[in-house]
Amino acid sequence: MKETKFFFITNSLFLMIFIISALFLSLAKSEEFIVGDDQEWSSGTNYQSWSKKYNFSVGDVLVFKYVKGQHDAYEVEEDTYRSCDGSSGVINKYESGSDRVELTQAKKYWFICNVDGHCLGGMRFSVDVQGFRPNSTDLSPTQQPVPAPPKSSTRSLRTHNWLMGIYLLASGILLPLYF
Repeated sequence: MKETKFFFITNSLFLMIFIISALFLSLAKSEEFIVGDDQEWSSGTNYQSWSKKYNFSVGDVLVFKYVKGQHDAYEVEEDTYRSCDGSSGVINKYESGSDRVELTQAKKYWFICNVDGHCLGGMRFSVDVQGFRPNSTDLSPTQQPVPAPPKSSTRSLRTHNWLMGIYLLASGILLPLYF
């Protein structure tokens, strides 16, 4: 009997540590940023200025919205960014008109529009991505990201449903031990 109770208590402790870890991970929240805010990805916007007003972290997502065929978004190397010559140094090409780029590493990223004359006309910017965001309440009012589209809300809801399921499972296991 003592071994069985010890087994349940050990498993319960492990499960509680898992739940607490999952809750802390849910606090490390990524944000979505629409490139150019209301102007989106189009000619005539100062994207360097736009990128300086936000603090980007690993896991954040840049959303490029533009008319397909009129613009594109290339992730490029620094030399390509400086020269605006997309014939080499291209890391990724985005051409759908509604592109999502997840910032997966703490590093500097460079982006250009490769349509003739657009990069030299100002459609380029860089972002310096820091480590994971500890929690989204640390942003000052001038650094608030643009609200995420509904797709993100669905993903967030699924995460919370998953966590709620773990919580209910743990409760179902732990409650009988104490009563």
